[in-house]
Amino acid sequence: MNILVINGPNLNMLGIREPDIYGKETYNSLVEKIEGYAKDKSIDVNCYQSNHEGDLVDAIQKAFGVCDGIVINPGAYTHTSIAILDALKAVNIPAVEVHISDVDSREEFRKISYVRNACFETISGKGTDGYLLAIDALIKRVAE
Repeated sequence: MNILVINGPNLNMLGIREPDIYGKETYNSLVEKIEGYAKDKSIDVNCYQSNHEGDLVDAIQKAFGVCDGIVINPGAYTHTSIAILDALKAVNIPAVEVHISDVDSREEFRKISYVRNACFETISGKGTDGYLLAIDALIKRVAE
């Protein structure tokens, strides 16, 4: 199984940006956590982060025919990007939307997710463990 983990804008600033909301774990430690978990599950995983919408779209498109699943935390693009939604729909790869914080208990604009329309599950408010839960959800979905 091959999973692409996509992280959008400002996720490279984990541990620095609003640690009271996003925690003190750094982006590098998040990647190590995901890679270690995937290794234990005998899964190939590729973690990708960009602050640029078009780069995220390109990464999704490149996953076509290569990846069995996508874990995506689009960051602020969750609430604004029809382009990312359309890319996910185009490749039609099972996808799980992840948010470190509980977006539904935050500002009203954070409750809107375009990306959710192309994902079979959303995991929100579980911290960085949400990525691991998303991997498990993809394993289960692909096995079905």
